[in-house]
Amino acid sequence: MDRIKKKLGFGCMRLPMKDGSVDKEQFCKMADRFIEEGFNYFDTAHGYIGGQSETAIRDCVTSRYTRDKFLLTNKLTDSYFDKEEDIRPFFENQLRWCGVDYSDFYLMHAQNAGNYEKFRRCRAYETAFELKKEGRIRHVGISFHDTAQTLERILTDYPGIEIVQIQFNYLDYDDPAVQSRLCYDVCRKFGKKILIMEPVKGGNLVRMPEEAKKVLEDLGGGSAASYAIRFAAGFDDIVSVLSGMSDISQLEDNIGYMKDFRPLDDKERAAVSKVVSILRGKNLIPCTACRYCTDGCPKKISIPDLFSCMNTKKLTGDWNPNFYYEEVYTKNGGRAGDCIKCGKCEKICPQHLKIRELLEEVSREFDK
Repeated sequence: MDRIKKKLGFGCMRLPMKDGSVDKEQFCKMADRFIEEGFNYFDTAHGYIGGQSETAIRDCVTSRYTRDKFLLTNKLTDSYFDKEEDIRPFFENQLRWCGVDYSDFYLMHAQNAGNYEKFRRCRAYETAFELKKEGRIRHVGISFHDTAQTLERILTDYPGIEIVQIQFNYLDYDDPAVQSRLCYDVCRKFGKKILIMEPVKGGNLVRMPEEAKKVLEDLGGGSAASYAIRFAAGFDDIVSVLSGMSDISQLEDNIGYMKDFRPLDDKERAAVSKVVSILRGKNLIPCTACRYCTDGCPKKISIPDLFSCMNTKKLTGDWNPNFYYEEVYTKNGGRAGDCIKCGKCEKICPQHLKIRELLEEVSREFDK
């Protein structure tokens, strides 16, 4: 793990594209600049760009550089296996697609309370640990999308996990649905090294309202992306922050401030906090996530978490709130549309929210 030279990782989910395929000429130039400047960490998964990410890494990185010049992370996604016997052949194919003999890091992909049971049933973790013993994997880890409680359960069940990839950015830091800070705290509690994904929230911390952009521009320094990535990289035990770079200009920007990384200073942190306040003031549901409303709900609706998903949807419009709504907070029922309008939640809400009306709004957005 100490071979990760610098804290910027090349996330290969949003590679440069041309006519529906990875623009390998541009990707080669980007990989060359990345490695030339002393960076060496690449991240992929089979589902990225319909399988093109792995083969692009083979053609543009692993076939062009000796093995000591790069580190490669790949992942086991639940849609590619149905039983234990499927995992090894799939892993061998991933090595072949990427053009390597071993994977530096191999992560159980997008772990949450729902798919974790399949990974357990199919002995996916045990298979990965066996492959590590055989030298086909250097480090076993997970990428994670769920609550801190679920993360604690997984790390308790499998103490051999070495590294955890979490969603972490300044907007999600105290978000009660994503729980970035709480998940980070669990990783540190268990002594795990941490990888960061979505530091700019899929580009949404770059594509912001003008008043938010101005706060960062007034600092007179870097790009909006730079403050987001440096925020994430400034925490203890963070070994790499992934950036999904789609063109050479994004790469050059990232290299500029991560080559000689420094954490945000007090003035920059204050500005980031102001940006969060602006973003969270955009017609959002003023729920404080006290959770008084959930105890007596006859339909077991996780009301604060659904409200948080709705708020994030209003702020960013990206895929994340839909994922959390479907795969985390309503996986086993308790959708917004299940509300029977009994009113128990409203009677106990300290904020006096019209929860029944708000759940209708959430249902219109997510239960389409």
